[in-house]
Amino acid sequence: MTHGYDVTVDWTGDLGTGTDNYRAYSRAHEVLAEGKPGILGSADPAFRGDPARWNPEELLVASIAQCHMLWYLHLCAMGGVVVTGYEDRAHGEMVMDATGGGGQFSEVLLRPEVTVTDASMVEKARALHGGVHAVCFIARSVNFPIRHEPVVHVQGA
Repeated sequence: MTHGYDVTVDWTGDLGTGTDNYRAYSRAHEVLAEGKPGILGSADPAFRGDPARWNPEELLVASIAQCHMLWYLHLCAMGGVVVTGYEDRAHGEMVMDATGGGGQFSEVLLRPEVTVTDASMVEKARALHGGVHAVCFIARSVNFPIRHEPVVHVQGA
């Protein structure tokens, strides 16, 4: 089975002279998909982007964290672990190459804080994070390590 994903990226950064030089245009754009609100995007501020808008690097880290969470919740539901809270403060590292014109991610660190309903679920809740990379579509599609440092809490404790 194959799934398709269509998005439109609409550049809105022509400041009147187009790209006649590197500093003459804005990196502003909008990421669109049918029936969904747009995502205001730009470049990373280090590359003349708008810090108030999402940049591609943040969106990549967010995609990894989202996919991990969704698969993790699925594995918990199938494995009898009742999760009532989940928050991940994910962090990605990108390293520029020696030419200064390119780079790549060296790793993403996921730091999920999970709340479960019973203390008897804590160890399994922690362990299930290890199985996510085998099934997460995004994690399986990238060429850098994705680490996780989960913390599990018990509801009401």
